[in-house]
Amino acid sequence: MAAQTPVMILAKRLILWPFAALLAALVLFLLTAWIGSSIPRNADWVEPQDGIEIMVETNGVHTALVLPLVNVHKDWSTVFPARDLREPMQPYTHVSISWGEKEVFLNTETWADLKPSVAIGAIYDGEPLLHIAHYIRPQPSANHRPLTMTEEEYRKLVAAIEPYVLPPESREIYPGYSWFDVFYDASGNYSARRTCNQWTSDMLAKAGIRTGWWTPLEGGVMKWVEPLQDSD
Repeated sequence: MAAQTPVMILAKRLILWPFAALLAALVLFLLTAWIGSSIPRNADWVEPQDGIEIMVETNGVHTALVLPLVNVHKDWSTVFPARDLREPMQPYTHVSISWGEKEVFLNTETWADLKPSVAIGAIYDGEPLLHIAHYIRPQPSANHRPLTMTEEEYRKLVAAIEPYVLPPESREIYPGYSWFDVFYDASGNYSARRTCNQWTSDMLAKAGIRTGWWTPLEGGVMKWVEPLQDSD
């Protein structure tokens, strides 16, 4: 085998360095995300036995808040009307609300759909959208974890969400993944520091609910919501 010349060694190092730097950045991000999501906000919060039940939803990538479509504190049907859906004439009872980056939302329903170009674009030049899904009596599950809050906490949650909702004349509507969901232009600034999952935990924190401090990944949100216990 021919000996490697200094030029060949340098060339290999120059080729490998970007990959090593990218790997190091990824490891650092995952480590800080794990640490940041483990630091609680509202650490002394205790879930009440009675109150308003919501759900914290995950699809493995994005998290969302599933709220009653209408109650005495908020009528979301006037904010996100069913006429914007492909199937408006359904007996919807709940609305799922999440906030995120436009290209990621429209092109990334699962991790398998995420392209590097989309991820990089979201980090540096993200445009925000709201993803709104309408449900009919959603049932608790591993991906829809119920959480009970007081009426005052729910009012705070509504107040935290409202600033991200643009009036109908200022927002465009984008088709959703299915017949029961839709996207709207939203306010806010998306970045690697302020992801869709960070938004979910920020909304919960503003309502006074215990959640992680920095939760860029969905696991950092969901670990603060008790999973369903097996009945066996």
